[in-house]
Amino acid sequence: MIIHPAGSRPSGTGPAEYFTGSVRMDPLITAPAPARLRGLTVTFEAGARTAWHTHPLGQTLIVTAGLGLVQRAGGPIETIRPGDTVFFEPDEKHWHGAAPDVAMTHIALQEELDGSAVTWMEHVTDAEYDPQGG
Repeated sequence: MIIHPAGSRPSGTGPAEYFTGSVRMDPLITAPAPARLRGLTVTFEAGARTAWHTHPLGQTLIVTAGLGLVQRAGGPIETIRPGDTVFFEPDEKHWHGAAPDVAMTHIALQEELDGSAVTWMEHVTDAEYDPQGG
């Protein structure tokens, strides 16, 4: 058994290479091999979001606070709220983040495959994020 007391590991900042806006990441679990589970709590300030990306074994998001947006490639932008759970299929191109004027926090769970849990792609443009123009 491994117990990580709350607050025992430092928060990180979402790197600008993969995120737009202010993003805080708090580690939850990196299970030792042979387990593959990786998890973190991610807080997006209003308007912040990920770049487009995929996960080799899929990703589950559990919204814990605020108001968020998610989109899979070719699909509509969907609104997510506390208590909502989102599952992205393996290799499904998608992004997620906060609404334009409200922060959002979610737990993100994904598994590694051959040492990788995510493949990052291009940034979500302002026009993609807000197709109505504000």
